[in-house]
Amino acid sequence: MADSKTWPDGYRCAVVLTVDYNDIHGILTQAPEVAGRDKTLSVWRYGTQRGVERLLGLFEELNVASSWFIPGIVAEENPAHVRAIQAGGHEIACAGYRHQNYDHLDLAAQSADIARGCEALETLTGQRPSGFRIPAGNGAPGFIQALKDQGIRWSSSWRGDDLPFAHPTAPEVIELPLHYELEDEPYFAFNLSPAVPPAQSRIASYSHTLSNLQMDFAGFHRFGLCYVLRLHPEIIATPGRIGVLRELLEGIQQHDDVWMATGADVARWWAGSAPPVTDDHPAAVYERHYRDYLA
Repeated sequence: MADSKTWPDGYRCAVVLTVDYNDIHGILTQAPEVAGRDKTLSVWRYGTQRGVERLLGLFEELNVASSWFIPGIVAEENPAHVRAIQAGGHEIACAGYRHQNYDHLDLAAQSADIARGCEALETLTGQRPSGFRIPAGNGAPGFIQALKDQGIRWSSSWRGDDLPFAHPTAPEVIELPLHYELEDEPYFAFNLSPAVPPAQSRIASYSHTLSNLQMDFAGFHRFGLCYVLRLHPEIIATPGRIGVLRELLEGIQQHDDVWMATGADVARWWAGSAPPVTDDHPAAVYERHYRDYLA
């Protein structure tokens, strides 16, 4: 359990809203065979057609800031949306350039993809991103150092914890961990042909999903942790599901001891106040195993 000094100004817990804005490039990584199939691609283009605007409208109405992970190619293809996100006071973070599966790239290629993605976003927004999320797959050995070398100061790609942590090999990079149950995709992502997800599960109940998210928040709030939501405009921003998000956020805002902040804000606070990770932390264990493997 976190103590009373974990968060600034006496806040009990932190909430970070993150949005993965991939347009069609996410599904092209997951299912390359859909290239050129406009009917299928339209499911994911919905984020650009309607979802981004609807999310920005809700965030403005509730006066909350968020962090958007955007591949460079998506920014180049949709500059008006990216400028609107920035104008709304939201953080622009990087997800590489072309939404690639990093399992298929060596460290040099991963680093080049990060650099190209950051450069594309900086060209459009005038600000170099300080945050990063792996679009798919895993970083190669040395990946965290590569993030640091590209000016990245926080990441939200790993799991394995409920609080941020500094990466052992590059403490300048703060990780904001994810949980699958705090993402919209496992509940709602669906397409018939090709089947997405491959096992073809049904679309989850909206009320049950809302209850899950609320119960998780109650636990994160009770224990003083960092609640990181991972959203997608094509998934959560349909006319019905945006109501799920609204009700969740309005409930969170009823607590005056919750710090709703961008990923950059939380990472900056954590970097200046938190102790190094212990030897038994999952990140430290992971790094030791990698070193043993390479040896």
